[in-house]
Amino acid sequence: MPSASNEDEPMLNNADGLSLQNIELIDVFSLKHASLQPQTFHRFPNECLIYHGYLGCSPLHPTVAISLCTLAAYRQSHRTCPWFSIQAQCKTLCHLHDIPYRPYFNTQFLDAFDIYLEILHRVDSIINAALKHNAPNWRLLNSCPCCFYKLQGEDNLAFEWLATIDGNNSLKRWASSTYGTSPCNDSRTYHSDYWLSCAKVDEFKNNTPTQSKGPNDDWEDVVQPESGTFHCVDHWRNAGPEQRKRMFAVFDESGIFIAACRHRFILLACDMVKSGELAKYPLAIIDHLLKVYGKNGGIAYDIGCTFSKTLGNSSLGPHARELGLRMMVGAFHGHAHNRRCQIDWHPMYIYGTGHTEGEGCEHVFSSSNELARSTRHASPFHRHQAIEQHFSFWDEDKYAALSKLCP
Repeated sequence: MPSASNEDEPMLNNADGLSLQNIELIDVFSLKHASLQPQTFHRFPNECLIYHGYLGCSPLHPTVAISLCTLAAYRQSHRTCPWFSIQAQCKTLCHLHDIPYRPYFNTQFLDAFDIYLEILHRVDSIINAALKHNAPNWRLLNSCPCCFYKLQGEDNLAFEWLATIDGNNSLKRWASSTYGTSPCNDSRTYHSDYWLSCAKVDEFKNNTPTQSKGPNDDWEDVVQPESGTFHCVDHWRNAGPEQRKRMFAVFDESGIFIAACRHRFILLACDMVKSGELAKYPLAIIDHLLKVYGKNGGIAYDIGCTFSKTLGNSSLGPHARELGLRMMVGAFHGHAHNRRCQIDWHPMYIYGTGHTEGEGCEHVFSSSNELARSTRHASPFHRHQAIEQHFSFWDEDKYAALSKLCP
């Protein structure tokens, strides 16, 4: 990689008058001011900076540049340790270089990091196009080879695919109006096929009567009469106080709702907007899963027994029955249900589930909860960016461990 010239070396400008004198170059173990010599084919300052291994903190007139190695190191550190924020990285660099910390360092580093991730995304897009991995739903069809790769002549299974769905309130994002300040407009959208759009989710908004699970899973056991038919749908009711339901008004996004395969690869996600787990979120997720994976599927949900009635009464019900979709309750949550409910809905009593526990989302949330402190006050773009980075690393980690999961 070309190196920076010394500060006292003469700098050659190109025909457009490109000037890169006295640039502050930041690396993990070095901090220096230098003048960079542009090549004849460089038109913009950041072209020259990238050529020398740095990325400017502003597009046209950068005075500070951060090395690509530093940005790459932070990306991997944040993916493996989600609570390691940009502020912590900037303070680390300040201590290494023996300079006082200033809050504006965060903005400089964040601007450079955004562009670094955008460059990586465009490189990945070019590679995926060359490998023909850019077809619609390619990631969903190929993320977990154990679940979705079928051999020729392979016998059909009782369940062709198994997934688990659930919501989580840890990744909430405060509304700007909560503090009485003007919202910071950020029109950028992150490039990801993990997310279902709010418009897609809202297609199921008025599909069924409103049903919501409480924000803290506060469910109360109602005494069932001795006579009459047993219905688990009537056996549980939300016991959360009304104050907890109104608390969603202070958040623009009140959490996420995800789907994962039995090996805990993340399949889909959507934002829960100013609400708890409304029926529209699992309906939108299930609709997409049925379109991609088709018949003989099984989905575990902690209130799968109750939700099966909601699904059956929705416009998605006939299609789900035609494809033989089977709802069930995860093993962990299932033991909180009535014994008669467990016999019908617990995976231990359902043929074809094997050792599937149906609680893959809980494993995902135990890791993604660590993002809460860095996304609670972020912009919508940076919140999605952080979650997407975490999801992609999670899937890479699970892929590397498949040989241990599936000997």
